[in-house]
Amino acid sequence: MSDRAALVKGIRAWLVFFVVCLVLSGATAFPLVHELRWTEDLLTSLSVPRHLPALMDWIERVRRGLDATDAEYPFVLYGTDWLAFAHLVIAVAFYGPYRDPVRNIWVVEFGMIACAGIVPLALVCGPVRHIPFWWSLIDMSFGVFGVIPLYAVRRKIKRLEGLTAAVPSARAAAAFGE
Repeated sequence: MSDRAALVKGIRAWLVFFVVCLVLSGATAFPLVHELRWTEDLLTSLSVPRHLPALMDWIERVRRGLDATDAEYPFVLYGTDWLAFAHLVIAVAFYGPYRDPVRNIWVVEFGMIACAGIVPLALVCGPVRHIPFWWSLIDMSFGVFGVIPLYAVRRKIKRLEGLTAAVPSARAAAAFGE
């Protein structure tokens, strides 16, 4: 396998991994009410309330809030449907770098900027929305961990770009007998 083929294969593998994570992250925003009930039941069955009472208190509080919102104001949850949809749309954008990495590196860089933006968003909006700081750290971890595959992809694309730029130079040199 050539260097170019190996780089493209690596780029595509990282992109598929990132897109799968993005889609899963988005898809979980659709069934929030049911998902939180399942999470609460699972954590209870694992004795989490005994070991991490603050986590369990938070999960219960959020579940009660979602239940009340769903019962009285279900249209508010439409906002999380749009959040999920946005994840899916962003995931589709990564088809560009999958197909032509060098030409579409900007999508990867956009994703890296978006990952970086998660940190100030969580730090500013978390306290405004009365989110516990430790939960904001969990939210920030999505940006921190999300940027890792994108950084790996960007580095590979830059190497691929170098290989691609070297090919025409070699052809030109051969054409002039150099």
